Amino acid sequence: MKRLSFNKVNSSVFRRLSEISGPKAVFNNEEMRDKYSRDETIGLSYRPEAVVLPASQKEIKDILLLANSENIPVTPRGLGTGLSGGAVPLYGGIVLSLERMNNLIEIDRENLMAVTEPGIITGQLQEAVEAENLFYPPDPASLESCSIGGNVAEGAGGSRAVRYGTTKDYVQGIDMVLPDGNAIQTGGKVVKDVTGYNLTQLIIGSEGTLAVVTRIILRLIPLPRFRMDLLVPYSSLEEAARTVSEIIDAKIVPTAVEFMERNCFELAENHIKRKLAYRDAAAHLLITLDGNHEKALEEKRNLVGKICERNGAYDIFVATTRPDIERMWEGRKYLFEAANTDGGLYKSLDVVVPRSIIPTLINKIQMISEKYRIRAMTFGHAGDGNVHVLLFKGELADDVWEKNIERAQKQLYKETVHLGGKITAEHGIGLLRKSYLTMNLGSNQVEVLRQLKRAFDPNSILNPGKIFDL
Repeated sequence: MKRLSFNKVNSSVFRRLSEISGPKAVFNNEEMRDKYSRDETIGLSYRPEAVVLPASQKEIKDILLLANSENIPVTPRGLGTGLSGGAVPLYGGIVLSLERMNNLIEIDRENLMAVTEPGIITGQLQEAVEAENLFYPPDPASLESCSIGGNVAEGAGGSRAVRYGTTKDYVQGIDMVLPDGNAIQTGGKVVKDVTGYNLTQLIIGSEGTLAVVTRIILRLIPLPRFRMDLLVPYSSLEEAARTVSEIIDAKIVPTAVEFMERNCFELAENHIKRKLAYRDAAAHLLITLDGNHEKALEEKRNLVGKICERNGAYDIFVATTRPDIERMWEGRKYLFEAANTDGGLYKSLDVVVPRSIIPTLINKIQMISEKYRIRAMTFGHAGDGNVHVLLFKGELADDVWEKNIERAQKQLYKETVHLGGKITAEHGIGLLRKSYLTMNLGSNQVEVLRQLKRAFDPNSILNPGKIFDL
């Protein structure tokens, strides 16, 4: 890795930051530096020299203008729920947390749009628009604690992506501040827009390396009137995967199709403090259906049920009330949280393959985990081929773990690419995966990314060291 050179946050810079955002919003004490040194990535931490919590775009402009002129790195941050080290301040400097900019500015019912600041919690945004009988579909597992700005930075997905798409499909416009302190606006409350390059989509998934997002225009859709969820256990993952393929082949597009394989059950149970139904099954499918016509939804459920039974489902549990649905999803929803609190040291991978190839990929994962004596758990989005892989250290000695996990990751990524997949689907490259980027992207394509970075950020002050090295 090429090590960039930056200046430190000295007393003069700290004083100027305090003048911009106020002394109560600027910190350099040990407690705050430690708090903002990490995201949800286990074992990864770099301490900033200062933490700033701006409350306006004007403050962000002044902060970036100062940082750029003083050659000080700035790491933008949402609410720190990322799983790739994207918000970890690798070079120290300033952590710029957007958590105070959390206002929902407008719900525009006539145009089916919402305008929001980046710091609002995604689940709170969803509740607000649903109260207006509208719907913002993207639903990352951490929606009760992640921010919409972080979702934009990472291009977040979630379980409903199979039917409704991901964050990128709902962002219509962005207000942003460039690393030199200049502000620009992209897009707007319009459905069509081919006015120049699509900078809106370029910023989505750029992981805070190109600009700081200060305002977001989101497309909304009408809230579906009816929803039902199915929990379906199987004796083999192949049966579950075949079910998913047949559902799609029957021209049924569920709202969500999630899977958990057996290794995940104990971890989930320890965290939620109750036993899962059919815990001895090889795999569970969680299927969500929604729509506006109750009879049509019942017909769809019956057809899905027949496909499940034909492929060897033990049983089919149906939930239609909010408490029952939340209880059904509890084990799947909290798996990352369970790993963080109960699982010990682990690595999280976020690969994606064509959905019909999920069983092949999981067989490869099992072979790799046995080869390197690493315990593996797999779960994720069967409907779109996105498999989350947790690789646990367990009882391995530290030196053996460090050697084996590096080899296991590389082999797993190699197998994923060979199967026509990608090394990350929704968690981002960040710091953790940048050394593997060229396994998916050729050197010419990575150089284009570098040129874009230089065009936006000639001094490389904004989230340096993420995605690729310059």
